Amino acid sequence: MDIATLVGFLGGLGIIIAAIATGGDVMMFVDIPSVGIVVIGTLMVTLMQISLSEFLGSFKVAIKAFMNRNDDPVALIEKAVELSDIARKNGLLALEDQEVENEFLKRGLSLCVDGHDAAMVQKLLSRDMNLAIERHEVGQNMWKSVGDMAPAMGMIGTLVGLVQMLANMADPAAIGPAMAVALLTTLYGAVIANAFALPMAAKLEGICRNERVNKALILETVQSIQEGMNPRVLETLLKTYLPESKRGAIGDAEEAK
Repeated sequence: MDIATLVGFLGGLGIIIAAIATGGDVMMFVDIPSVGIVVIGTLMVTLMQISLSEFLGSFKVAIKAFMNRNDDPVALIEKAVELSDIARKNGLLALEDQEVENEFLKRGLSLCVDGHDAAMVQKLLSRDMNLAIERHEVGQNMWKSVGDMAPAMGMIGTLVGLVQMLANMADPAAIGPAMAVALLTTLYGAVIANAFALPMAAKLEGICRNERVNKALILETVQSIQEGMNPRVLETLLKTYLPESKRGAIGDAEEAK
């Protein structure tokens, strides 16, 4: 589980609720028609932009923001060097018995062991990577759309409320409560966009970016193993995928072993 996402979401929502609670009755901030306009209205206009399957799939993608467990690239490089050393000494078939947790790397090694040529392996893995990233980008774009649409639907709800309020100006006592209800839709739209949808889209974008780097690293690893590259040369090559501050961590880990 990604603790940062969970803590950030609960913390942001908690601060808003605490601010509401300190100002009086919490129930004055609850209005069912306003919730309907903003929540259901936002989802419906977002659905217009994509297919139903992509819309439903975007909720599964959103779960990754909370349950994400992206592999550490340092650990991937260390595993890649280990596998390269085994393949160089004992041949590609020796990789068949190796334990590999990363599914993408496992798939690549399996293709190598099965005897596919390097060009075919790269083609299959590249297509797998690109299609996975495209699916994730659909989810990101959907949540960006929610972030854009929620404030707009909130403003629409506010305008509806103001029209209803102005139509009943004969009763001055009703103006204050009616104005409060009208403003609730703007509040709901702002909260949905800025406390959930836009941060969610940004988080998914970061996860996708890290996944792209890891998969590119794995593609390089599989190709280098098939070419019989020296493990030390492979390590130097893969370190280029890391920021300068992390490149020394691989040498430290090897010394610890």
